[in-house]
Amino acid sequence: MRRPAGPRPRQARSRLSRSADFDRVFRNGRSHAGRELVLYVFPRGEEGPPRLGLSVSRKVGGAVDRNKVKRLLREAFATESSGLPEGTDAVVVARPDARPLAQREGLAGIRRALAELIGKAAGGELRAASSGGYVQPEGLASREHPSIDSLRTGQQEAQA
Repeated sequence: MRRPAGPRPRQARSRLSRSADFDRVFRNGRSHAGRELVLYVFPRGEEGPPRLGLSVSRKVGGAVDRNKVKRLLREAFATESSGLPEGTDAVVVARPDARPLAQREGLAGIRRALAELIGKAAGGELRAASSGGYVQPEGLASREHPSIDSLRTGQQEAQA
């Protein structure tokens, strides 16, 4: 029996697919790095499950290796994403060491590496404010971390 003509019913996929979504997470999100993976997280300000974006470059290996790493990352994220707040966008960047990890330990290794990064992200560093922005962690006053603009003006003053 054939399905009636017309638009297909859209299922909400928990993936980032648009370039603008990736850019927003990379530019405005916080990063948490490990040996094999880097996790970028950003609260998008909407309800819904965490969404995943993947970046697996050719440095990781050939197409077969990259696809295996991506498949394992999707599966690991499906089980570990419950550690992230609702409405979070996450981008996982696989480093070249992700391939040997996937070959050696498989899903268990990738899951462990991802769970460690999600634990870092959800362990106080990723606290969304009520406005949908970030709350600066305690001890990180702006005077301790000058902005780029103040660094540039300091350099200009030193040159004058």
